[in-house]
Amino acid sequence: MARVLTPRAEDFPRWYQDVINKAQLADNGPVRGTMVIRPTGWAVWERMQADMDARIKAAGAQNAYFPLFIPENYLRREAEHVEGFSPELAVVTHAGGKELSEPLVVRPTSETVIGEFMAKWVDSYRDLPLLLNQWANVVRWEMRPRTFLRTTEFLWQEGHTAHATEADARAYARLIHKTVYEDFMVELLAIPVIPGRKTKGERFAGATNTMTVEAMMGDAKALQMGTSHELGQNFATAFDITYSSSAGGVQHCWTTSWGTSTRMVGGLIMVHGDDNGLRLPPRLAPVQAQVMVVKAGEGVIEAAARLRDDLAAAGVRVRLDDRADVPFGRRAVDAELQGVPVRIEVGPRDLAAGNAVVARRIDGTKAPVPLAGVVAEVTAALETDQQRLYDDALAFREAHMVDVPTLGDAIEAAQTGWARVPWSAVGTEGEAEANGKAVTVRCLVRPDGSMPDADDEPDLVAVLGRAY
Repeated sequence: MARVLTPRAEDFPRWYQDVINKAQLADNGPVRGTMVIRPTGWAVWERMQADMDARIKAAGAQNAYFPLFIPENYLRREAEHVEGFSPELAVVTHAGGKELSEPLVVRPTSETVIGEFMAKWVDSYRDLPLLLNQWANVVRWEMRPRTFLRTTEFLWQEGHTAHATEADARAYARLIHKTVYEDFMVELLAIPVIPGRKTKGERFAGATNTMTVEAMMGDAKALQMGTSHELGQNFATAFDITYSSSAGGVQHCWTTSWGTSTRMVGGLIMVHGDDNGLRLPPRLAPVQAQVMVVKAGEGVIEAAARLRDDLAAAGVRVRLDDRADVPFGRRAVDAELQGVPVRIEVGPRDLAAGNAVVARRIDGTKAPVPLAGVVAEVTAALETDQQRLYDDALAFREAHMVDVPTLGDAIEAAQTGWARVPWSAVGTEGEAEANGKAVTVRCLVRPDGSMPDADDEPDLVAVLGRAY
């Protein structure tokens, strides 16, 4: 059989696009830089969204929705914010057959419009904290689009909160970063991430502090998987978000924002995928097990249906493929491409022997299992293989990350992986030099690898690498 995908080692970007196409995850939209998410890709995003939404609600935030169009003057109220987004903005100047009196910006993010309404909704300290989140689309005009990773229009969640004190805002931004973002990446996506602080040059436009979770892809490049921002009182001042304190005075709020996007789907592909396609973490996989009729025969379809029902009763997300008129090899390849963690294959010979064949996508094993033991075998495999994916990704990252003493060493090491170097050996001038060589400071961490506080400065370690 001719190979389905370009091998990763031969051409990683082409392999990535092959997976998206062959696994039927997405297609290019009619406008450059846009994408159509196909049902298989949407099912993955939908499970990501559901899990993260539950974590966001557990952190106390409530979902709301704000408009797609933002008056241009809103963005101009926070000068650093509009400057940061200016090259990416899509602006509407005509509508209803005539020129608009004021241009409208298609939201690149919603700090400004939400700030306008926070100012309306917050009056007293009793109204705080105000914890909001929205699931929405945003538009940023990308010059070099890549499906899921950088698209002109993408889907995300964006949280926006207002607090009475800087300490409360800071604590909440960090809570989201740890219990929503980092834990989600590790526990559901099986992706090891480094939580760290962005440098001043890499901060979100208008923020006083930006925290990030960085993941290493299968080609040793970095991908920013999610960010949390402390906005200080910048937006509160620009939009007059104030509250009456318990002492009777009027104070400006302290605000935060935080977001993750469909970029996570791209990260999932590049961290776990192999030359046969996707490998989905079992906890995430929309279909955890696929029962497949190899060939029609007496009692085969009925036996396969019973296995499906038994697995479903055990809490496994299972699908029955009884399309005996479609060649089995083609169906098996499709299941591998789409990353179904476990296949249970049933044919006349298997049934005669009282067995089914259990094929595990993640470790590549394939063996006959007595019919009575299939449910236990599959449920154990799902748990084991979730951890295996994480362990493999962590081992890959550790094998491609080195500690070096100088900026020059870090830039050299970043050609094939990540480098950790004392921030004192880099600084803002060194950061600019690295940027000129397509290497960026992904984040700053403490010497033990933990997240630094917003005002930590001495003894920080910079993590450098090439990035998407």
